Amino acid sequence: MYRAAKDAVKEAKCIRNGIGNTEMTKILNGADELYGKGRLFNIMKLAPGNTIGDHYHEGDNEIFYFLSGTGIYNDNGTDVRVNPGDTVVCNNGEKHSLKNDGDTPLEFVALILY
Repeated sequence: MYRAAKDAVKEAKCIRNGIGNTEMTKILNGADELYGKGRLFNIMKLAPGNTIGDHYHEGDNEIFYFLSGTGIYNDNGTDVRVNPGDTVVCNNGEKHSLKNDGDTPLEFVALILY
């Protein structure tokens, strides 16, 4: 499979009752392209001040790998500063949220696996 950058699916929406929209570029489109092993593999971008609201993961886990910008990742109630090159994992049964508290976009790869 090959997908040119110009053909990537892009969308922007509020995630988990967060503040503002999160821009998303799908690397692979859902469970079919992830061979039933997961449901999301995206590049995500949060504008300054925007958030992904606090939420639990049930039956899956989510991995973020940060590309640029800075933010505050809430890991089960504990705030952690994230920077480019950092990785966080929210396992099944855990909760998390994310806030861009910087003055540039916070960009990261997000992967949700079953």
